[in-house]
Amino acid sequence: MSKKAKTAIQPTRSEDFPNWYQKVIVASDLAENSKTRGCMIIKPYGYAIWENIQQIFDKRIKAHGVENAYFPLLIPLKFIASEAEHIDGFAKECAVVTHHKLEMDENRQLVPAGKLEEPYVIRPTSETVIGDAMSRWINSYRDLPMKINQWCNVMRWEMRTRLFLRTSEFLWQEGHNAFASPEESDTDARLMVDEYAKFAENVLAIPVITGEKTANERFPGAESTYTIEAVMQDGKALQAGTSHNLGTNFSKSANIVFQDKTGKEQFAHTTSWGISTRLIGGLIMVHSDDDGLQLPPAIAPYQVVIIPVVKNPEQADAINEYVQNICEGLIAQDIRVHVNKKDDSVGNKIWDSIKKGVPLRVEIGAKEMESGTLTHVRRDIGRDSKTNSSVEEFVSTASDILASIQTSLFERAKAIVADNLSDVADLDALQQLYKDDYQGLVRIPTSFIEDDQYKQLAKEFSLSERCLPFADNGSMVVIGRAY
Repeated sequence: MSKKAKTAIQPTRSEDFPNWYQKVIVASDLAENSKTRGCMIIKPYGYAIWENIQQIFDKRIKAHGVENAYFPLLIPLKFIASEAEHIDGFAKECAVVTHHKLEMDENRQLVPAGKLEEPYVIRPTSETVIGDAMSRWINSYRDLPMKINQWCNVMRWEMRTRLFLRTSEFLWQEGHNAFASPEESDTDARLMVDEYAKFAENVLAIPVITGEKTANERFPGAESTYTIEAVMQDGKALQAGTSHNLGTNFSKSANIVFQDKTGKEQFAHTTSWGISTRLIGGLIMVHSDDDGLQLPPAIAPYQVVIIPVVKNPEQADAINEYVQNICEGLIAQDIRVHVNKKDDSVGNKIWDSIKKGVPLRVEIGAKEMESGTLTHVRRDIGRDSKTNSSVEEFVSTASDILASIQTSLFERAKAIVADNLSDVADLDALQQLYKDDYQGLVRIPTSFIEDDQYKQLAKEFSLSERCLPFADNGSMVVIGRAY
């Protein structure tokens, strides 16, 4: 019997995927649970990933004329109540502020005091408060289109939390656009979901299924909801971004009215769209392995880590100068580089870079310095990729190596989708598939979802309708388990 290979993460993915996921987060130092119920602390390395998501995607939406703004965290209850259909989907998740101060009671304990005449809701989403602003800002067709986005936090109480995937407070961007015609709003909603799909695939190296949500899964109050669905290594789906065509439903409740070219008053047609920190959870579950995190170079906080190997203190200054010259060569090519100068063993530094998913590791000691070389290792391949090369060769090819790693991770992720997406011809075959402990997603004819047998199977196997893929023109629906 062969000896089991030792891995940095225990348990492994195959042994306990949910526990493995949590252990990767700890090992890579991304986040931790806070003492505030259901909330998380995003640590610097995890937040650096989110900053890269922000910076890259922000440029993309601004190219479409979107402008950033900021709106209050506290939303008057009357705003929320004005959109009954919408809030019905969020009511049980809303956190409510009912008092405006604290005071000491007779036991010298701080208690809420000063009850508000009208409570405030901590934003679960900002359609209502942004709609109120738009009702003042939009008066004429000349004010349209209006495209507003904010990067912020939102609050939705969660009973069962999981870092990045489901927390009571999380970070996201929420875009809210207004148009003169229904055609423009639907085109915009589709445009934004397409931007999400391109961002997921080209930056996060996560292939996605892009399509429309069924009526059962549609955003409350929307006329249509478009989504990108990613497939995790355990076969479950992750809704990674959504875009909603709200028609005039929200503009009517917020009174977003404009005068058209003929002088007639019309309600604006609006859209909303968002991605959140759950994308980091998706990165973990798609790319990581039993040694820790793996990050696509496009999103990694640093793409190259350099580990100086100083065995003789007298050589430290010379080695550090040698390393600095290499850093400058990489930085000149817009490569994000980090030098690990921590007072720790070389072995621990190597494992730290592996667990944190740094795409490319470089090791430099006295031997490399004397020969004008360096040793580098790809995270996606591991020790089999260990290469000794001249500094000039490495610096000139580093961008190509990083591009190769990005492609490699995307191709691996495509294989995950292929291995976890099946077609079935009838509902008996669907039942047998899941009885045989199939864990992935299934594509079935859309007509099946109205069948009572399907509804029973969906309940029995915890299946939900993920989307009607655009590629199938509405004839098929992808179903399965999801996060």
